[in-house]
Amino acid sequence: MQKTLTVLLVEDDETTAAAIRDACADRTDMRLVGTTNDSAHAVTLIHELLPDALILDLELHEGAGNGLFVLQSLRNHPPRRQPYVLVTTNNTSRLTYESARQLGADFILSKHQQDYRDAQAVEFLAMMREIILKETKDNAPGLPPAESPDSRRRRLVQRIHRELDLVGISPKAVGYEYITEGILLLVDTPSPNVPAVLASRHQKAAPAVERAMQNAIASAWRRTPIEDLYEHYTARVSSAKGVPTLSEFLYHYAGRLRDEEA
Repeated sequence: MQKTLTVLLVEDDETTAAAIRDACADRTDMRLVGTTNDSAHAVTLIHELLPDALILDLELHEGAGNGLFVLQSLRNHPPRRQPYVLVTTNNTSRLTYESARQLGADFILSKHQQDYRDAQAVEFLAMMREIILKETKDNAPGLPPAESPDSRRRRLVQRIHRELDLVGISPKAVGYEYITEGILLLVDTPSPNVPAVLASRHQKAAPAVERAMQNAIASAWRRTPIEDLYEHYTARVSSAKGVPTLSEFLYHYAGRLRDEEA
């Protein structure tokens, strides 16, 4: 099975961001794991999500900060996995280009090119996919020491909560933390009886734990706009049921997290 190239997008133009999201969604070898128009938030996401590649707009006039700040931050405080950095920019300054390269930009796409299209960044990364994944893996021994188990758990919990929020599962739902724990459990242990394990941990009845998780999912699928669900929950959902089963939901996110850590 081919490994998916995970991509983080830093872009302040919503039309451009939408075009890149659509281009990524059309591919099976690439997945967009996040989008932001804020350079400080981008740095946080890079350290949390560890994307394989970064599409970085240098100018963030409609957001906050700029792409050079992101590059400088990655240079000063490298993440455990250094992403391949594809810069896109309206800037034509030779000095700015050189600064970006010195700070770690791997390639620069000028938006002033005659044939430039927003989807071109995605097409470029698709061509580079195999070498990016190979170099990322080969460079791993030279990276800083692996994070502690507690730090890893905190990072994964934050990641899971972000995904649950995107599909509208409320933190107030009884099943919210059960779902979080269930996904964490499946990341490291591929096939346990999740409700039974969680019931034992919390001294609850397994059917009650399972029902709380399924109710939280069903409630989100009733309340969240369908276009948001299609965008953020990419696994297949049975048209007859109209909502993921508990196992489908948990295994989908656990699989995504395992792919990101591979």
